[in-house]
Amino acid sequence: HGRSRSEQWGGKYEFLLSCMGYCVGLGNVWRFPYLCYRNGGGVFLIPYFIMLFFTGVPLFLMELSLGQYGAAGPIMVWKCCPLLKGIGIGMLCVSTLVCLYYNVIIAWTFYYLGSSFQSPLPWSCDALANAGLCGNNTAGNGSGRVLSPSEIFWNERVLGVVNSEGLHDPGPVRWPLALCLLAAWILIFLCMLKGIRSSGKVVYVTATFPYLVLIVLVIRGATLEGSLQGVAFYLTPDWERLSNVWNDAASQIFYSLGIGVGGLLSMASYNKFDNNVIRDTLIITIGNCSTSFFAGFAIFSILGHMAWKKGVPVAEVADTGPGLAFVAYPEALALLPGSVFWSILFFLMLFMLGIDTLFGNMEGITTAVLDEFPQLRLNTFHKSLFLAALCFCFYLMGLLLVTDGGIYWFTLIDSFSTSFGLIIIALFMCLGISFFYGVNQFCQDILDMICHCPPWCSKVVLYFKACWMFFTPFLLLFILTYIFIEMYNTTLHYGPYVYPRWGKALGVCMATVSCLQILIWAIVAISKETGTLKEVRPTTPAAAGGPAPRWSRRGSRLRSPSLSQTWISTR
Repeated sequence: HGRSRSEQWGGKYEFLLSCMGYCVGLGNVWRFPYLCYRNGGGVFLIPYFIMLFFTGVPLFLMELSLGQYGAAGPIMVWKCCPLLKGIGIGMLCVSTLVCLYYNVIIAWTFYYLGSSFQSPLPWSCDALANAGLCGNNTAGNGSGRVLSPSEIFWNERVLGVVNSEGLHDPGPVRWPLALCLLAAWILIFLCMLKGIRSSGKVVYVTATFPYLVLIVLVIRGATLEGSLQGVAFYLTPDWERLSNVWNDAASQIFYSLGIGVGGLLSMASYNKFDNNVIRDTLIITIGNCSTSFFAGFAIFSILGHMAWKKGVPVAEVADTGPGLAFVAYPEALALLPGSVFWSILFFLMLFMLGIDTLFGNMEGITTAVLDEFPQLRLNTFHKSLFLAALCFCFYLMGLLLVTDGGIYWFTLIDSFSTSFGLIIIALFMCLGISFFYGVNQFCQDILDMICHCPPWCSKVVLYFKACWMFFTPFLLLFILTYIFIEMYNTTLHYGPYVYPRWGKALGVCMATVSCLQILIWAIVAISKETGTLKEVRPTTPAAAGGPAPRWSRRGSRLRSPSLSQTWISTR
């Protein structure tokens, strides 16, 4: 029972680097800087850090503590409260959708990385002019708007989206991208073949290399003409926007930390029982947010140079998401001396950022399945066969996203996979632990893990207790309300293409499936109980053994009065 020594991290640095790699992903580079400039520059940092300490850090600690104390994945860990098993199933649903589309981004990165070895760069005007696709740095797209060279390369050469009319018209598979996707899944399989023993070694490179690249890009950007204009655009405060930026700040904190997907919980389950989970939480969350802020200098210094060279405002070249990573920034790099070198460096960084995040999401899925079927752990061949089958299934499903119309499906899954369903999962996790399992008991569990607890530790736990019971649920409800309002009032689109109603309905269904698991499995748990304890017993730890014996090992102490039992008895 429990995690064997061979199934634990080789050292505390492997866990820290794996979590940093999981959290510091593509969103830190392509989403945070854009949100910062769009929401008033430096003013955005005020709500950002408030949301970090009242929502992000408490939920992060909760998920790490659950995994480490229970020594189990996102499903089995809910032996602590069988009524909430659906939270783990919901996490698995979200992880599946994220893995499905996230590796497509890595495939795009592979494609650009391979293309970066050409001189001139294939998205530069010099290269496209030779193919008759570019003149005077622009080309008409038939709609009156002009396309930059990098847009032509992205839309026509890479995606082939010009050959598709929308969701209903995916078209043929683009085999260069399909091969890149296959290579990405093979690499994921090889890196995870021996579980955390192999992926834990890989992160020494993949989690540290992006920091070296960011430092190099910041230094290079600082030497360019117009870089200060870009940085000023990034940071100049606009105090009038302070009242309008809270939702973006909360959403960015929530999504960048990877909360509610099961990856954090699974990685923490391989920790030693006495690992200082509070220390790790503070290091990872603050490090993640600091990286986001620092990445903004690397992005906007070089975008500022491109704006200066083209004689346009920085706002005209700034973008977010794939538009920044595969259009705006590559175009800026193509203008630099030694553009091939800088392009290789940038896309190698994106590749490593993406693969680390995918490690964490895949770990959430594999750990959950191996916990449910422990016999797979005992046979190395069967375990490898399961991982190979899982990667191959993801590859086959991902082929839809590398067709001519694949970007439409990608945008749909990206928009809804981590939408309201993920917020609801996190909300029920917070409320379930606080009011069903018992927040007092949970705080004691954390202190039990930290054997030599310094005086400040107990005071910090009181702060987290207040967050879990009051501040965090309130803020999650605020985010959830805003998401529903925005979903109702806005249309989903990719470029000029507006998604049909059935497409948006499909996305809502995808998000709903994950949060419905909470209700379904709660009903199952209650239906299995009989007698007068029908309401109470599903909220108490299961007595069975399995990979998480710590919930039952404490016996009667777990059944001592807690907030949940007090609440039920006084109804």
